[in-house]
Amino acid sequence: MTDTQSVRKLYQPVHPDTLPRLDPEFAAFWNANNAYIVPLEQQPWDPACRQSLVLGGPEPPKVGKVEDVQLSKFDMRTFTPEGGPPEGGWPVFIYLHGGGWTLGTIATSNAFAANVCKRASCVVVSVNYRLAPEDPYPAAVEDAVEALHWVYDNGKSLLNANVSKIAVGGSSSGGNLAAVLALEAVQADPPIPLIFQLLIVPVIDNTASPLGVPFPSWAENKNTVQLTPARMLWFRDQYLPNQVDRAAWRSSPIFAPEELFGKLPKACVMVMELDVLRDEGVAYAEKMKHAGVEVEVKLYKAAPHPIISMDGVLQIGRRAVADAIQALAQAFDTA
Repeated sequence: MTDTQSVRKLYQPVHPDTLPRLDPEFAAFWNANNAYIVPLEQQPWDPACRQSLVLGGPEPPKVGKVEDVQLSKFDMRTFTPEGGPPEGGWPVFIYLHGGGWTLGTIATSNAFAANVCKRASCVVVSVNYRLAPEDPYPAAVEDAVEALHWVYDNGKSLLNANVSKIAVGGSSSGGNLAAVLALEAVQADPPIPLIFQLLIVPVIDNTASPLGVPFPSWAENKNTVQLTPARMLWFRDQYLPNQVDRAAWRSSPIFAPEELFGKLPKACVMVMELDVLRDEGVAYAEKMKHAGVEVEVKLYKAAPHPIISMDGVLQIGRRAVADAIQALAQAFDTA
């Protein structure tokens, strides 16, 4: 061991309580790339941290066309498959990236978006919504809604898309925005028909407590890796500095009016065993099921929060991405 290595401080080791339950590939990647980094919530805020994320994603596959579209206060990136569209146009997937409403860009979700485009044979619209703390709630919701209306109004003419086959989805904070967007679509005037929701490790209740009330996974996974309770609360504070907003359904979709749930499209909710957010995702799925919505819940054993973006380095990440794409492709095929 060199002198430099001997004095390196271990800021984010895998906790002994978590290590025996954690996917070994994830543990090895984490220890090699993230364990010596000062946790985000312990640093002074610097927007430059958005450019230095260590994700573990693959190189994006080649698709037919990639274009950026500017909207009022944000932009989007569209991915179009190779070849000609099916009769009626390409299905559309509106994707909202993760990052605690604070991190992430359309660039960090390029690989996932391109993979979905190529393997589910659909146009993907990746939304570069505004981020906190510069633009807190409800800026991201407003951008997601604007993106949906743009796709519905312009998708046929500008994307060669079939706007009767629109799905929405996202990961983590993006899963939160996708759930909210599906509820917004129901009450648009006139309503915008969606065919599917893909909710990957979604944030569903921004009033949840680290004490495990009402979701035991917060306490059970208090020593988890990556999305720790402290980091999740830090993200919450950046996005929702006004506490009164945390129980609003546009930030916590589980509190949406009961009459909206039965109008939602079918959904796939993907949750990770070692994620503090696991139980709120399951609770949201159960609430939709109770309202008569067809919902599939996929639970990934030994997995912490971020594996959907780590398919370049983790077998379990590749499986999760494949499952997400299969769910979307099936939804498009049966719509």
